[in-house]
Amino acid sequence: MFHYDNGLKITRAGLGVDVRRRQQRGFVSHAHADHMARHEWAYATPATAALYRHRLGPKLAVREMPYRTPLEMGGVQLTTYPAGHCLGSAMLLADDGRERLLYTGDFKLGESLTAEAAELPTADVLVMETTFGSPRYRMPSREVVIEQLLETIQTAFSKDQTPVVHAYALGKAQEVTAILTRAGLAVLQHPDIAAISRVYQQQGANLGNYAAYGGRLPAGHVVVTLPRSMRGFRLAGLGQVFSIGVTGWAIDPSTQYRQRVDVALPLSDHADFDELLEAARRVSPRRIYTTHGPPGFDQHLRAAGFDAVPLVPDRQRRLFA
Repeated sequence: MFHYDNGLKITRAGLGVDVRRRQQRGFVSHAHADHMARHEWAYATPATAALYRHRLGPKLAVREMPYRTPLEMGGVQLTTYPAGHCLGSAMLLADDGRERLLYTGDFKLGESLTAEAAELPTADVLVMETTFGSPRYRMPSREVVIEQLLETIQTAFSKDQTPVVHAYALGKAQEVTAILTRAGLAVLQHPDIAAISRVYQQQGANLGNYAAYGGRLPAGHVVVTLPRSMRGFRLAGLGQVFSIGVTGWAIDPSTQYRQRVDVALPLSDHADFDELLEAARRVSPRRIYTTHGPPGFDQHLRAAGFDAVPLVPDRQRRLFA
């Protein structure tokens, strides 16, 4: 069904899956830079196709794969399902009539205002993203984190500070914007973020009362900008700033200092440790391959009764030799 060649490949379909180098045919699970390349033909959901072209070039060839609509390729039926990670993010189910393989890509089981809720079909083989595959990464409830975010913003306002939220330009920035505007706050976005938000809106996402920051800061506005690690995150004319990071890594107290923010809050768009185990239970596979996560999560899966191994090149050479 699949093999590993410096990236996951659906063998009979000749399809690279989230491979970061150019492929003749490449499935793009979502439009984050670490999951895509300029393929000869990219395969993606309609929303991911729009974001992919926005980020890598408007003339790129893309075959759109709407959720739950099978596509046949090389004798394999391919179907996308929502992953809950960001707008357009998708899991890929490959079914050759004898075996079903589910690739999760980055996913989250919890609520999102800007992504369809994750759906997990059953499969014989599960290849799963495991970013937070350590027991220490158990996230507090979304409601608690949002309450902390809103309280932090109001405290900043009360001190005549400008609350500035640092978030990834695609996904987290739009989710934070939707959270804040739903709470009645007006948002100004970094121009790079606003350009992506326009694609979100074109794809039907409702982000509420926001605008691109143009150099003037009206009273009572929250600013959403890029992470401090990215060039150009700084915006002029904001006055005294109170900086807020939003990331699942904020479970680690050191995140506040590594990201150089005043407060870091664990608002995540990835499944946490318990959600990863829940995803495995829902899919109920015969075998699980883990990827993009810490060493040892496969041991937690085996302790829970699953046949699980890491998806790594040396392991794959032994398995498929």
